[in-house]
Amino acid sequence: MELVIKPLTEEYVDQVCVLEEEAFSMPWHKESFMEMIENDNACYLVGLIGEEVVASCGLRHIVGEGEITNVVTKNTKRGMGIGKQMLLQLLEEGSKMGAKEFSLEVRVSNVSAIHLYESLGFVTEGVRKNFYEYPTEDALIMWKR
Repeated sequence: MELVIKPLTEEYVDQVCVLEEEAFSMPWHKESFMEMIENDNACYLVGLIGEEVVASCGLRHIVGEGEITNVVTKNTKRGMGIGKQMLLQLLEEGSKMGAKEFSLEVRVSNVSAIHLYESLGFVTEGVRKNFYEYPTEDALIMWKR
């Protein structure tokens, strides 16, 4: 089955929450996803194989900048190019909203994600010390300008 990418709707929020809990030490809560759905300056996408959510990502558009908030792919589906497909679609949607440049934070230890972002033209421009908890870790600040 092929990946279908579409906007997050309420019917998929519970599955997205499970994805976040599996992948992140500080996952977003359901309310945060509901806010993204309702926010006209936000875009949140889900990647579906059949009816299963296998990936999600989102951004907030703030005065010409797209702040990428979360990017996650189901553990069993990593390494298949799904994250790249999701991000390409997210960047396109952000551009349609008026974003001219995009930023994100990523754990310094998340080498596979860093390589993915670099392959899409993101460049490290700074470090946020102790940005993440559980475990405490720095974040790279990456920009695509």
